[in-house]
Amino acid sequence: MAPLIVVALTAAGVCLFTWITSLITHEHSWVDRLWSIVPVVYVWIFAGFTGLSDVRLVVMAVLVTLWGARLTFNFARKGGYTGTEDYRWPILRARMKPWQFEVFNLLFIVIYQNAILVLITLAALTAYLNQTPFGVLDVLVTVLFLALLAGETVADQQQWDFHKAKAAGEAETRFVTSGLWKFSRHPNFFFEQAQWWTLFLFGAVAAGSLLQWTVLGPLLLTLLFVGSTVFTESITKSKYPEYADYQAVTSPIVPWFPRARKAARAVA
Repeated sequence: MAPLIVVALTAAGVCLFTWITSLITHEHSWVDRLWSIVPVVYVWIFAGFTGLSDVRLVVMAVLVTLWGARLTFNFARKGGYTGTEDYRWPILRARMKPWQFEVFNLLFIVIYQNAILVLITLAALTAYLNQTPFGVLDVLVTVLFLALLAGETVADQQQWDFHKAKAAGEAETRFVTSGLWKFSRHPNFFFEQAQWWTLFLFGAVAAGSLLQWTVLGPLLLTLLFVGSTVFTESITKSKYPEYADYQAVTSPIVPWFPRARKAARAVA
């Protein structure tokens, strides 16, 4: 369990850093800036403790590195490392008393979110404790992960292209509704979560059973995204009333064929 101790100590240091910096700078997106970085470190810690001799763990670490590199690039080009705070935090802060938000900052933004970043990587712990040969199922899981990574790349690029067109006054709508966004209101969220469910499968394959407690990681990540999506969409709908029409015909997360507008009105 030595690598788990190292991961836990590293995570504690990350928590301390993100909390102190939020107090000093009075903005609360420090966990966001490390979101695509620390999981990569955690998985490589597990792989490193095998001397990089376990093929499965090395593959997992490489895949998570690809995930992290892509997400870091996308976050950086949107100005995530320029000191700009997530637009949702000022809105939430305005709804709370200062001391209430600081408690929320410590318990949820810092501790809870960093705990999730540890938990989603603990499929690597299962693989570390069950160093079985890399097989056909591992290859299939690898291909699935790469396909999901490609899907998220396409979704984020379509959103980026839309906002560039919107800034240039060339967009026909006020929010992206084309491409993958025609089939899901948040295709990037779907692919993001699915990658971590897929990483969980590596641990399940290593242990020979889906009954692994490390499913808690992707499960809590999914619940976090559900809450975040509800909050984000409430803000979007307040800015763009026509967003309700988009909600009526488009799947929330999992990509699916759009509903007919007549059927959507009946459901509404």
